[in-house]
Amino acid sequence: MKQKITIKTIAKELGVSTSTVSKALKDSHEIGKETKERIQAYANHYNYKPNHLALQLRNQKTKVIGVILPKIVHHFFSTVIKGIEHGANEKGYHIMVCFSNESYNKEVETLKVLSNGSVDGLIVSIASETLENKDFNHFKGLVSEEIPLVLFDRVVDEILCDKVVVDDVGAGYKATKHLLDNDRKRIALITTPNHVNVGALRRQGYEKALIEDYIKTDKDLIVEIDEKVDIRPQIENVFQQDIDAIFAVNEIYAANAMKVAKDKGFQVPEDISIIGFTDGLISEYSSPSITTIAQHGFTMGKQAVDLLIERIENETELFKPKKIVISSDLKLRESTKPIS
Repeated sequence: MKQKITIKTIAKELGVSTSTVSKALKDSHEIGKETKERIQAYANHYNYKPNHLALQLRNQKTKVIGVILPKIVHHFFSTVIKGIEHGANEKGYHIMVCFSNESYNKEVETLKVLSNGSVDGLIVSIASETLENKDFNHFKGLVSEEIPLVLFDRVVDEILCDKVVVDDVGAGYKATKHLLDNDRKRIALITTPNHVNVGALRRQGYEKALIEDYIKTDKDLIVEIDEKVDIRPQIENVFQQDIDAIFAVNEIYAANAMKVAKDKGFQVPEDISIIGFTDGLISEYSSPSITTIAQHGFTMGKQAVDLLIERIENETELFKPKKIVISSDLKLRESTKPIS
């Protein structure tokens, strides 16, 4: 019995791309005659059968875009949804939003359900558990079947698809540099576990700014938050150190840090300056209001859906993954000030 093969296995055996195989099997004029005949002969020999569900997704347009987010508690993701919906509606598409709840299994199952022909393409921010497991086969399967996919915010290089990201290193640098310019020298970092790449990149920016100011990184001032347990005790740990500022990689961490600071008798910003990340309502209406890095989530969502629809509607173009990097801005509020 001949083995069951896919486009991916044909590509691997013949040393060509999955895109080349797909186009050769469609008898595309873009592929040379010799290569086309070689691929078609191999496929016929092994009785290749196309994935009809994937073909349905590509050939019968639903005008619906699937969006998978890790969670909704962060203001950033809600602004991204607004940007995606705005861009989709402009071009006659609707969106279907699902949540992985940071679970690998939930993400795999949701991708499977949405990619059965329910949507024309997918926009995804990868779950924390998936990043920790480093298992991206469910995404690679989509790519090999040429299902349109755009990753945003949390992305990995090994998935060959379009991506939209914030300049997280630059953002971490801006936040830390602002604190240093205000003569804050003992700056704590409240961040995600290192496998969540956005937190890791913001940490790189933090460390870069410290190095430029001839300050050695103190690991005792860095707290990696495990969100599976209560975050307050974890944040309290950093207050056991001698600190005069905090950079938190999202606004929930920043708001919690400010509450802990107040409960321990510190004045913000006189004793401790605090900077967060994501310009949401929590940052704006906290007392004092929180200086933050604005990520421009709406713009990110709009860019992501524009890329996806371009991919959906221009299938014949040679696929070259694009990466859009969006800059961030420092929004000054009441939670930071120079040391008197």
